[in-house]
Amino acid sequence: MSARALASVLWMVLLAPWRLWHRAEAGCSEERRCCPGRDPSCAGTGWRMDRVYGTCFCDEACKLTGDCCYDYSQACPALPCIVGEWSHWSGCAEQCKPNLRMRRRYVKQEPKNGGEPCPLLEEKSGCLEYLTYQGQDCGHEHVPAFITTSEYSKERKRRAVSPLWSSDTEEAGYCVEFKTESLSHHCTVENRPYARWMQYLREGYTVCVACQPPAMNTGNRRCSGDGLGADGNKVLRWQAVGNPRCQGTWKKVRQLEQCSCPVVHSFIFT
Repeated sequence: MSARALASVLWMVLLAPWRLWHRAEAGCSEERRCCPGRDPSCAGTGWRMDRVYGTCFCDEACKLTGDCCYDYSQACPALPCIVGEWSHWSGCAEQCKPNLRMRRRYVKQEPKNGGEPCPLLEEKSGCLEYLTYQGQDCGHEHVPAFITTSEYSKERKRRAVSPLWSSDTEEAGYCVEFKTESLSHHCTVENRPYARWMQYLREGYTVCVACQPPAMNTGNRRCSGDGLGADGNKVLRWQAVGNPRCQGTWKKVRQLEQCSCPVVHSFIFT
């Protein structure tokens, strides 16, 4: 082999790595491509992130499949979703009955290249309006009566009553009789010492619930959930204080000045 031919061979040997490296540079930057989702046509030839030389991809799915081109992260940086602030809550869809209110926020920047996806753009929440559009009171019949054992009333009497209540009204109150219609099984299995009174709640029984200060509203002298204005056919809701899963329904029987039910069936509004 002549010196000239040998020099030519040596030159090709030295040039080969450069050519290979040049081809390796044909990644996402060279192709100028960053594609959403999985796109088989969004590909090039070069080194991959897994250090394999060959076909590499510049789509979002390549991160999951591990076949991204070596420069994918630089050429196609992940951009997260950016959202604006929440709007104000809307009003209830209807007055005087349980319903839903809503708030929204809007997308300022869509996610790209596998960036963090957008969070929820809409939230709903339960609500109950207590006033009609004309300003009249309503909706109280949908509020559950929160009750606890009548034994707690003894502790109340030992405590100082709010200054809003004078000594003349400290003992004021009334009693409401209800007939229980339903209750959850969480009542009967309750065995914590302070909540065992819930075990005595039974379907079909008549119970007495006393309305006393400070549970009594200082304005209208009523307790929330006492069934004011409800007839004997109206199904009302109640819930035990201390175990929100102990709850049920009952119907109002009558209102009395004082309660006369057995102790285990005597409760108070809270």
